[in-house]
Amino acid sequence: MADQLQTTRRRSEPDDATTGDDVILELDGVTKAYGAETAVSDLSLAVRDGELLTLLGPSGCGKTTTLRMLAGLERPTEGAIELAGDAVAGPDTFVAAEDRGVGIVFQDFALFPHLSVRENVAFGLTDRDGDAADDRVDEMLDLVDMPDMGDRAVDQLSGGQQQRVALARSLAPEPDILLLDEPFSNLDVRLRVEMREEVRRILKAAGVTAVSVTHDQEEALSISDRVAVLNDGHIEQVGDPEGVFEHPESRFVASFLGQAAFLSGMVNEDTVDTAVGSYDRGLLKGLTDGYTGAMVDVLVRPDDLRAVPATGDTGNGTIVKRQYTGPSFIYHVELDNGDVVRCLHNHAEDMDVGEPVTVDLVSDHSLAWYPTE
Repeated sequence: MADQLQTTRRRSEPDDATTGDDVILELDGVTKAYGAETAVSDLSLAVRDGELLTLLGPSGCGKTTTLRMLAGLERPTEGAIELAGDAVAGPDTFVAAEDRGVGIVFQDFALFPHLSVRENVAFGLTDRDGDAADDRVDEMLDLVDMPDMGDRAVDQLSGGQQQRVALARSLAPEPDILLLDEPFSNLDVRLRVEMREEVRRILKAAGVTAVSVTHDQEEALSISDRVAVLNDGHIEQVGDPEGVFEHPESRFVASFLGQAAFLSGMVNEDTVDTAVGSYDRGLLKGLTDGYTGAMVDVLVRPDDLRAVPATGDTGNGTIVKRQYTGPSFIYHVELDNGDVVRCLHNHAEDMDVGEPVTVDLVSDHSLAWYPTE
């Protein structure tokens, strides 16, 4: 099979890039079932020391269940979990959450409203005497850029400040790993973007290993060192954000990340023929000789295509929908062969629904593809 169809291996084997002494967290064949329903199935994954890995997927895909098993809030039905070289879950092992050395930042931050900022950060430092605890709290407040806010009440803080306090509290005991459960979901859109960058800065400055969970593609791609895309309890693909987005290894990943559309194409000896033109078959990543004469579906995103008003009978499609996003329009075009694609245009390039257009492929990179189903 072509390189695009390697999901079976990735669903059952750890990521080769994470083997070795730098692995801080490893899941091996982890399954979680609730009666007859399986939430996570045979999941294997390794996380490097110091990296931020995000579990990304739609609601119900198993990402939150996986995070809860990492935290010690759920016990796997099958498989094993190792943290910092020690088994914390397995057939004969289960280490409770409070004994795992794991920090957790919850969606709602879960701060103690009756305690000050300083008291919140110091809450988990029960193994340090007064001076050592004070020094650690000072260090954490400096890290999250709140050195002069220690005496404030939690309800005096903005959402972004509360998130910083939650991070400081979770990092203060120096956990082996930090878990973040939809960490930006309770923030407004503007603050969400700002805090993504700030949280990444804080985690990197602290040198902590972190696993985050989200359904937000932009969030996952912008803050992560690597992304693991989950679907129906399985890992579909693991890799750096650019690789996962630009070269998705399954139709699910292609469709879940970004606004994906598919061009029907006939593979010839030298070209791939589509409704928007014929192109060198080398444009398709990993295409082998075995697909000559076959139909394939070529992944295209809005920035890969451009539409211009048709002149005479030169058009190859019709605009059926348009989305205004502020700085741009995204035009949905039904091609003459029935394929529906999206084209990204500057907001000043205004075309109407029902207008005939000519769509061209303007991509300057190789494209992912899948055998026609």
